[in-house]
Amino acid sequence: MKSASRRRLRDVFLSAGAVMTVLVGASAHAQERETIKIGYAVSKTGANAGGAGITTIPNYQLWINDVKEAGGLELPDGSKLPIEVIEYDDRSSAEEVVRAVERLATQDEVDFILPPWGTGFNLAVAPLFDRFGYPQLAVSSVTDKAPEFVERWPRSYWMLGGGEDYTDALATLLAEQRDAGTINGKIAMASVADGFGIDLVTAARASFEEAGFETVYDKTYPVGTSDFSPIVNEAATTDADTFVAFSYPPDTFALTQQAQVSSYNPKVLYLGVGVGFPVYGEDKPNAEGVMSLGGIAPDNESNMAYRKRHKELTGQGPDYWGSVITYASLQMLQEAIKRVGLDRDKVSEELSNGTFETVLGETKLEDNQLRTLWWTGQWQDGVFVGVAPQGRSGASKVKLPKAAWQAQ
Repeated sequence: MKSASRRRLRDVFLSAGAVMTVLVGASAHAQERETIKIGYAVSKTGANAGGAGITTIPNYQLWINDVKEAGGLELPDGSKLPIEVIEYDDRSSAEEVVRAVERLATQDEVDFILPPWGTGFNLAVAPLFDRFGYPQLAVSSVTDKAPEFVERWPRSYWMLGGGEDYTDALATLLAEQRDAGTINGKIAMASVADGFGIDLVTAARASFEEAGFETVYDKTYPVGTSDFSPIVNEAATTDADTFVAFSYPPDTFALTQQAQVSSYNPKVLYLGVGVGFPVYGEDKPNAEGVMSLGGIAPDNESNMAYRKRHKELTGQGPDYWGSVITYASLQMLQEAIKRVGLDRDKVSEELSNGTFETVLGETKLEDNQLRTLWWTGQWQDGVFVGVAPQGRSGASKVKLPKAAWQAQ
């Protein structure tokens, strides 16, 4: 009997010793960790560099700077670890961004991967983020398939809404102007043959038809197109009062320039990514009245303070659409790490379910999607303001028709 008791006591001590060994090992491992590795691949060169260089890269730089100034990323126990950043230039190549993300996960073994710029590129790497267990904060992505993607890739987060959100808002706004007699019921339209353009134009065709508009011109052009004179000149031959283009930044600026050269001045000019860039608004007389996706509420103090700090620290102003959302997503990641640590599954769960205080204000995702957004914006008096949804606090009233082009 005593022998059995001694054996049980010995087993208890052995078990306790094993537990202590594990705990000491874990503690030593935690002490050995000196940094948190953050990696990303983004378009620093190539056709996408303009968009990434405005919306994504400066906000990564701003956030990295803020984390460093704060002494590192805070963990649940209150300790902080500095971040080690590994970055790659995807050279605006879908194949290269896939290779780079795989390299970050398998060779660099980073703790977290920040997303690339653009809808198409985020879709290209989504399977990799999921396969390797990384949360994907797909900020610069517009897609109506976000609910489907969340089911397929439960660690993915889609924060710019879907094409239908933007085109329904635009169609509603245009219908009000048509019914008021400001514009006619005809639309000329162009779109880039990439994920962003395809998603938007597909949604727009349905939105405009449902709102009772006639699309009299509908042209798709390949990525990398530089000569937009055929599109502009063909659209000008129609009697549509509204011209809509779902375009990437180089296309947006080229379309604007070509419209001025051709003296094409529709009553409504709605272009894609790039209109919300500060540089677009520098030509204040000619930017006035141009419309696009996004916008801001000038009375949002948190956003305006962020804009001021962004310019001071990066040397350039943020755009008026995805920039602030990009930075807010990084704040969410930082806070999730503070709450649950470096376990990527736990971080993903916190991103899905948590409420965060960001430069957007109180921020909470719905089914891994951000839904409180400005769907339509317009340049007014040097600021790209949100004009839809009209019922949202801080919305500005749309001003149409757009003023005539001014001589350069």
